[in-house]
Parts: sequence; structure tokens; C-alpha cells
Amino acid sequence: MHPLEGPTFQIAFLIYLISLVLYGVHMSTGSRLTERLALAALASGLAVQTLSLTARGVAAGRAPFSNLYESLAIFAWGTAVCLLVVQLNRRTPAAGVVVLPILLSALGYASTLDARIEPLMPALRSPWMVYHVAAAILAYGAFAVAGGLGLLYILRHSLETKPTPPSWMERLPALDFLDRLIYSTIAFAFPFMVLVLITGAIWAQKAWGTYWQWDPKETWALITTLFYSGYLHARQFTRWRGLPSAWMAVIGFLVVLFTYLGVNLLLGGLHSYATS
Repeated sequence: MHPLEGPTFQIAFLIYLISLVLYGVHMSTGSRLTERLALAALASGLAVQTLSLTARGVAAGRAPFSNLYESLAIFAWGTAVCLLVVQLNRRTPAAGVVVLPILLSALGYASTLDARIEPLMPALRSPWMVYHVAAAILAYGAFAVAGGLGLLYILRHSLETKPTPPSWMERLPALDFLDRLIYSTIAFAFPFMVLVLITGAIWAQKAWGTYWQWDPKETWALITTLFYSGYLHARQFTRWRGLPSAWMAVIGFLVVLFTYLGVNLLLGGLHSYATS
């Protein structure tokens, strides 16, 4: 392990946690200062984590994509990138309150795993692994943000039905805004999910001599792609919006989590190396 990796991993976790606390304070008080500080902390945490991943890549002599520890770290990084983009472009501080716990959970889980750098198994020694994982980082990170935005929509919708909504509800984004942002985030992520399937199939052919084997991971990646394809179809052709759209974003991310972690931990298969 590179001497910079461990300290920067821990510092990034702490900064992300500070960002979450600041976003929570902003939601309680409406302070613009805490919103700006939370955004600065998010960007700083991402920069420090980028340094951590770079240090690991230098020490390993390869992209840090090979095992569950590295996979969780890179998933958290991708989620932070997508969250930062949303915050910079749409100024949705409430999203930080629901998305940061996801990436903090990923980093927290990673911290419990063996972080030693091991030689790559033969199936992973392919440039297609980099393309495959890079597409998954963007897809899964954006789906995580969309799931968080779906939770915000459901929360605001529920609060608006109360006779006397709490004052902090006004600091949640408007329902129409959230609805459009959920859709645009999923629409951004979907092509990358398709690329996950395509690059994975090419990688499988190079590694095992066949494009598709109905391995549990392959099957659930296909299910995930079809689920979001159904979401986009319903949105475009049936005008299915509002609360059903928000629930689909949340359920879709649960499907992503099972595809990403549940399959490896519960079902095994050719991708079981990712649990090591």
C-alpha cells in the first residue's frame, strides 16, 4: 500500500462526513454559509479521495478496480462526482443529506475489508476491465443520486399532505424540479449502463471465450438495464411522472445495489472474485 493511501482515505471519509453535517445544518437553519461550506467540503473530500485512489493505483501499477475494497472506494468516488455535478449545476443542497450517507456507507464498509494489494487474476488482465468499470462508476453513481432525489420527492410529497408542514420543508426542492432532475439523472446514467453490458460482454469473450453465460452478475445487470429502460419508456410514452417516477428511482437503485453487491455476496458466479 502506498503511504499516502491510508491517511487520505481516512481524511476523505472525515471530510465527507463534515459535508453531510453541514448540509444537515443548512436544512435545519437555512444558512447560506453552511450550504457553501458543505459544497466546499464535498469538493475537498472528492479531491482527497482522488489522491487516495491515485496513490493506490501507483502502488499497484494498475487501475484500482480489482477487488471489493477497491470497488467500494471507486463506487463512493463516482457517487461523489455525480453529486458534485448536481450540486454545481442545480444547487440542490438537500441531495447531499440523502446521497452522502450512501457513499459514506460504501467507504465505511470498505474500511472493514482487507486492503492489501494482490496480483490480478488472469480474467482481470484486460483493458476491457477499465472500460467496463469506468462505465459502471458513472452509471451506478448517477443511479445513487437519482435514488436519493427520489427519496426527497417522496418526503416532500408526504410533507405537503400534512395540515401544518414543517418550516424546513421549503428548503426541499419543489416537486416539479425534483421530477425533472430525477429523469435527467437517470437519462444520463442509462447509456453508461448499456455500455456496462457491452464492454462486459466483450471482456467475457476475451477472458472466457463467450459473450454471455447467464452468470448471475450478467443476468442482474441485464435486469437493471431493462428496469431503467422501462422507466425511460414509461416517462417518454405514457407521461408517467410524479410519485410513481420517484418510487421507480428508489426501487431502481435498490436493484442496482443488489446487482452490485448482493449478487457477489449471495449468489457467487464468475464475478465472485469481487468479494475478495
